[in-house]
Amino acid sequence: MRRALISVYYKEGVEEIAKALESAGYEIVSTGKTATYLQELGISVKKIEDITGFPEILGGRVKTLHPLIHGGILLREWVEEDLKQSKELGIVPIDVVVVNLYPFEEKLKEGLEERELLEFIDIGGPTLLRASAKNFYRVVVVVDPQDYGWVSQKIREGGLTLEERRRLAAKAFAYTSYYDALVWNYLWKEEGFPNFFSLPFKNLRSLRYGENPHQKGFLLENPLESLGIVKAKILQGKEMSFNNYLDADAAVRSVSELQGPACVIVKHNNPCGAAVGSDLLDAFLKAKETDPESAFGGIVAFNDIVDARLAQELTEMFLEVVIAPEYEPQALEILSRKKNLRVIQYFGHSIWYDIKKVSGGYLMQEEDTELYRELKVVTKREPTEEELKDLIFAYKVCKHVKSNAVVIAKGERTLAIGSGNTSRVDSLRCAISRAHRYGFNLEGAVLASEAFFPFRDSVDIAASVGIRAIIQPGGSIRDKEVIEAADEHHIAMIFTGTRHFKH
Repeated sequence: MRRALISVYYKEGVEEIAKALESAGYEIVSTGKTATYLQELGISVKKIEDITGFPEILGGRVKTLHPLIHGGILLREWVEEDLKQSKELGIVPIDVVVVNLYPFEEKLKEGLEERELLEFIDIGGPTLLRASAKNFYRVVVVVDPQDYGWVSQKIREGGLTLEERRRLAAKAFAYTSYYDALVWNYLWKEEGFPNFFSLPFKNLRSLRYGENPHQKGFLLENPLESLGIVKAKILQGKEMSFNNYLDADAAVRSVSELQGPACVIVKHNNPCGAAVGSDLLDAFLKAKETDPESAFGGIVAFNDIVDARLAQELTEMFLEVVIAPEYEPQALEILSRKKNLRVIQYFGHSIWYDIKKVSGGYLMQEEDTELYRELKVVTKREPTEEELKDLIFAYKVCKHVKSNAVVIAKGERTLAIGSGNTSRVDSLRCAISRAHRYGFNLEGAVLASEAFFPFRDSVDIAASVGIRAIIQPGGSIRDKEVIEAADEHHIAMIFTGTRHFKH
């Protein structure tokens, strides 16, 4: 006699595999509600308590944890002692196990009271899955409803190959690992992480490729984060690429820092233009003017509703992605004329941890959520009210630019951005050169740096083009020299006490 055990919380689709098992001559054993569900479909089922001689107890907390069940799953028919013991104890082999688990993930999102939530931590289900997966040389274990179809077909055809059983076993262990990762992340209330841990990631889909065509790419979801670019709604356009996701995330994080109608344009993970305007159209035009060459083929993010006027302007140039929290219907109709343009509705982002790959492991850190600890004027001249507004704007943008980073701004718009140079003064020279190339007069502009100035040279260069105020973290051994340089040039300088390296 061949026996199969079916115990599922999610009943959708299980009828197919149950009928395939029944047709193939398997005796189906099941638990509580699953047994009732299958019986109502006309499928012959033997209840667990009829096998164990022991009722389900503690409100269903204990039902499958029994030697007659786990012995049936774990016995090795190629081990003589296993066969002998199973015969003596009346253990019948279980050849197929179909299980999915209590919905801890869904209930976690509902914000249940803790005692109530704990009832949705499955114990028997993971044990069944792990036992079956461990014994995949004999047992078929099915945890994913998407596998019901092909497994049913294989059962009808006579069974699964060893490699197919191995693949299902690996999937079962992956699922229980994911499930356990959700549980421990909920229970852990300490700072940091324990010495041993796993993180829950769900593979949403394969991407066309990674950063380059020869690299495979995947989109993973972290269920512990309620918002983010992964949860954004793609309204139109081509499939999002690996690089699109990276740039889109950088754009929305940056624009989320700004108040008022704002636009940020990103290229290769760096802001290349940002502005706050009288409306979004004004903000977009100002942001684009910062560096129109880099804006071509860029990712554009807004912090308010895109209207028809703005949509029309967006279609006048080649863009990869447009992102906003909302769109007017007419705006969507206009944007739809650009068939390949990706249009995304973004609902915000959540704060979690930043993870970076290094050879042999990973680096993990808290996300950079602090803009500044203080605004300390360290020079003789204080910034004007307008300069202070521009300084804070520039510092917000600079926080999202790759180091070494500088941002030159005026009127809450970027005039130039310098990024990624190995020397801070080179970043400034590049920014000034770019500003002059596009016809910007830097007289009266402000300068933001994401880290301290190690020498006074940047201050001297800034003064030579008319920059009148600087914001930086401070903390260099040459701060005194840098402040003296600012005083010589009658430049106002603010220290924030907070660095924003971004690598």
